[in-house]
Amino acid sequence: MPEKVNIIYLRIVSLYEILMGGNIMKIPEKTIIIVETTVQAPIETVWRFWTEPSHIIHWNNASEDWLTTRAENDLRVDGRFLSRMEARDGSQGFDFSGKYTRVELHKQIESTLDDGRNVQVLFVPRGNVTAVTEAFEAEQENSVELQKEGWQAILNNFKKYVETHDK
Repeated sequence: MPEKVNIIYLRIVSLYEILMGGNIMKIPEKTIIIVETTVQAPIETVWRFWTEPSHIIHWNNASEDWLTTRAENDLRVDGRFLSRMEARDGSQGFDFSGKYTRVELHKQIESTLDDGRNVQVLFVPRGNVTAVTEAFEAEQENSVELQKEGWQAILNNFKKYVETHDK
């Protein structure tokens, strides 16, 4: 069975350009990266651990040499979120932040990051198991592979955290 391809290239084309054969405005391609996991916990628990800052600070890191020192989350349309990510040795840090554009309790969260990229997170409950899928627009600074590895590592940390703290 061929490996599932999780990177989708989208080409947005003007309807006018298609109909008229014109060349009015070219919109650049966007690369969408998808990461996913299945968490051995019910949707209520997964949602709570995903959205509450007291939990976010414990799982939101891609490697052991990074941590989230602070998290804020106003989970509503037009609400803002922020995670302060820092290297454990104090050498560097950054704010991962944005604004929510869609929130459906126990189903999905959509947001726009402060750099303009869009993110969608889907939660699919299956009894006491919940599938979590994140789709996000790639940035231009790092390779697609590095971005996918980083976001997948954070999602894997989330899974581990939920499954070991949901007692």
